[in-house]
Parts: sequence; structure tokens; C-alpha cells
Amino acid sequence: MKSPSRQLTLELPLEPSFGREDFLVSPTNAAAFDMFERWPDWPGRSLLLLGPTGSGKSHLGAIWAERAGARILAASELGRADVPTLAASGALLIEDADRAGAAPGGLAEAEFFHLLNLMRESGGYLAVTARAWPDAWGLATRDLLSRLRLAPAVEIGEPDDALVRAVLVKLFMDRQLTVDASVVEYLALRIERSLAAARSIVLTLDQEALAAGRAVTRPMASEVLRRLDLA
Repeated sequence: MKSPSRQLTLELPLEPSFGREDFLVSPTNAAAFDMFERWPDWPGRSLLLLGPTGSGKSHLGAIWAERAGARILAASELGRADVPTLAASGALLIEDADRAGAAPGGLAEAEFFHLLNLMRESGGYLAVTARAWPDAWGLATRDLLSRLRLAPAVEIGEPDDALVRAVLVKLFMDRQLTVDASVVEYLALRIERSLAAARSIVLTLDQEALAAGRAVTRPMASEVLRRLDLA
């Protein structure tokens, strides 16, 4: 008996959509979302957005950047950037400030401190994302650490079960995949609790369904998770 044939598929993953309508608000991110919605009525000219990997910091930052007309720069690029030009932009989002220390050359602390001063003098707005509070960044510049400690901060938590389920449903809908609620429930209880993990498993199941020429089912989800050592 011949096994079912599998179709060849092109790997065309959808880029994450960072539109405001794509951000799902839940108790774990509501306070952060509200703070960014209040812009420019912030408690200061700078704001730290803190939270674990996969919690939606980049998404929320991108929503604000679109609204504020802000430039977006990875913190690891600060050492090669024209700081006065950045400060003159009026609004700026610095991403992954705590990760830059692991990059070649580390975080450009002198440039970062200069940027903070210039943006305060010019009246610009600065948002900074990181996984942890500044004390955990390994900063050597005491003045920079002191300045960041005084900056207003808002935290975004790991997605809760309800948010993971909602994100899975939306991702399946975005790919025009019809799945039973039991599939969503099964996945939500087994994947890593992050938005990145949800995107990854939906992409994998979409490709599996295309290759097999059949719908996404719980047995298919179980088999994919088993192959990924997540079952």
C-alpha cells in the first residue's frame, strides 16, 4: 500500500505583523499598552519597556514608533550611529538595550549617555526596550546607570494562557487555516509561553498541512510537537 504523497511547498513564512490592530491586549500587557497609548503624556521624556523575550515588546514599540514617527535602532548599533542626528529625530526607539552588552564591542555606554543628554536637551522622546532592569545590564558607567534608574519604566509580562490562545487563533486566521478549538487548546498547553513560539508552531503546521494536503488536526499537531520534542 502506497503512503500518501506529500506536496512540495515553498517556504514563505509571513513576517510578524506589528500593526496596532494586531496587538492583543491582556492583563499581562494592559498597563504597558496604556502607557504607550498615553504618549506624549508620559511621566518623563524617556520610558523603559521591560519584559521577557516573546512578550511583545517589539510589537508595542513598533506601534508607538509608527504613531510618534520615531526611528528604531538596535542598541548594538549605537557605537556606529551618529548620536546628534539620532537625538535630532524627535522620537527614538532603542531595542534590546540589555542584549547589546553581549554584542562585539558591547553596549556603547558613552554614546548612550550622550544620547540621553541630547534628547533631554532637545525635548525629544526616547523609548528603550530590555528584558531586565538596568541594574542587570552590567553597565560600567555609573552616571548612565543612575540616569536609567531614574527613568520611568513599565513592565510587560509573559503572555498568559488566554493571550496565547487568542494569538494562536489569530495566527491561524491570518493564514486562512480553519482549526478546531481543541487544536488551539492542545497547543496552548504545550508550547513555550511566548508570541514567537506561537508564530513558529503555526508556521510549521501550515507547512505540514500544505505538504500533506490536508487540514490541521490534533493528531497532526501532536506529531509535529513530538518531532520538536514538545509533546
